[in-house]
Amino acid sequence: MRDELKKNIIQEFKERFPEKKFIPGQSAVPISGKVFDEQELILAIEAVLEGWWTEGEYSARLESELASYVGVNFCSLVNSGSSANLLALTALTSKKLPESKRLKPGDEVITVAAGFPTTINPIIQNGLIPVFVDVEIGSYNPSLESIKKAFSEKTKAVFIAHTLGNPYEIDSVAKFCEEKKLWLIEDNCDALGSEYKQKKTGSYGHISTLSFYPAHHITTAEGGAVLTNDALLNKIIRSFRDWGRDCWCPTGKDDTCKNRFNWQLGNLPHGYDHKYIYSEMGYNLKMTDIQAALGLAQMKKINTFVSKRRENFKFLSEQLSRFNNYFILPRCLPSANPSWFGFILTIKENTGIDRTKLLKYLNDKKIGTRLLFAGNITKQPYFIGDNCGHRIAEALQNTDFIMANSFWIGVGPLINREMIDYIADNLNDFIELSVKI
Repeated sequence: MRDELKKNIIQEFKERFPEKKFIPGQSAVPISGKVFDEQELILAIEAVLEGWWTEGEYSARLESELASYVGVNFCSLVNSGSSANLLALTALTSKKLPESKRLKPGDEVITVAAGFPTTINPIIQNGLIPVFVDVEIGSYNPSLESIKKAFSEKTKAVFIAHTLGNPYEIDSVAKFCEEKKLWLIEDNCDALGSEYKQKKTGSYGHISTLSFYPAHHITTAEGGAVLTNDALLNKIIRSFRDWGRDCWCPTGKDDTCKNRFNWQLGNLPHGYDHKYIYSEMGYNLKMTDIQAALGLAQMKKINTFVSKRRENFKFLSEQLSRFNNYFILPRCLPSANPSWFGFILTIKENTGIDRTKLLKYLNDKKIGTRLLFAGNITKQPYFIGDNCGHRIAEALQNTDFIMANSFWIGVGPLINREMIDYIADNLNDFIELSVKI
């Protein structure tokens, strides 16, 4: 029956998801999107047929594979990349940490304003102060010098994303954090597979995060992960993720400590069931086993996905280099080998190009585009008011320029060379129409 089921799934996949030919002007050029085949469906259905569904065997296998791939000791799957960022930052507020290391309300966390809200929101939600530094146009990452200048006696952590998969000077930032005794969190959600000095990003910080939303390098539909090399931090992360409970038994298992009814913690009576003792203010943020099964199938393709992103980025660079007079093309550090999330373009000054008109033109041609997330987050509606205390460490001049002049296009595995030629041709047509070369 199982063999017959697999055959039916394979046939169903071929019928439901036939390969489509790209037709310029009619087919969409996606900004991102999931790439899958019958293997994701087979594993997901196998997970359903197991009847367990919540975190279990598939989750444990995916955690192990992700930890090994990134090069860290521990991985905890969660229900989204946003939850991953929230857990990573909140874990550092735990009373299980030494008093001198624990983050407390009013402490400062260095980050960037040209980023995604869920890197910044956990800082504010924990009563901490985001300290914003500017980024460099071209890399869209902050310089080490900017991070150093933002440091104050209140600084306790650095929490920065590798923008669009492009690594910042992570080894030097890690060294600076070590010197100043700061926590370092890598938001690696857009950078799975990126390397800096032949070492995977996500392995430099005390904690790192991943997102598996369909736009990202691999997908579990919704989902994410928190990674660390530190056994204590891993225990804290899993406690916050699992309702805040003190018990460390895996889902569905009891009494791995062989001491379940002999604990006395807080003001609870001696012998209170350890499965119902809560040492952190947590929630249930776990991933399901069905999602993890999808992730296991995706991990078999990760090297192909990363190679395709790099290949597409290279070909886009070659095709779009003819527009150097109009756009600043993305660049990376010499020691970086990005697993690119997108190809970002910044319109140069005095070119006569109106970004809104250009994006509408590309949209009409079915070419997907995105802005660099929040632009300058301090100018977002929710950020204006008394609820988002922050400090701006330096003039956010480049951040504001990016907010007004930058956009990005896709480089994911769904993109092919025919699409890239089509993008380049349409950029050329727009420039000829609006700038009159």
